[in-house]
Amino acid sequence: MDITNENGILTVYLTGEIDHHSARAMRERADTELVKRRPKTLILDFSGVSFMDSSGVGLVMGRYKTAAALGCGVQVRGLRPRDRRIMELSGLKKLVAFQ
Repeated sequence: MDITNENGILTVYLTGEIDHHSARAMRERADTELVKRRPKTLILDFSGVSFMDSSGVGLVMGRYKTAAALGCGVQVRGLRPRDRRIMELSGLKKLVAFQ
């Protein structure tokens, strides 16, 4: 997982598999950077993700809550069509912007 911070935009590049075991470290690192940097926008980039279970939805939901508490908007990009559909059906479309 890589993270960039430019012009008030914190981009988290997620990679590999997102499941119950790997999501914890991703959540913790993203939250640490969110609180430290306090960006205007958080982008979660899933283009490097090879597999995702429901932990991916939880990852987005939790980051949304943290970001919202800091006055930060959230965008999600790079999702495979199947994963995007799952996130949209879970109700995330009402909370985050999909690119």
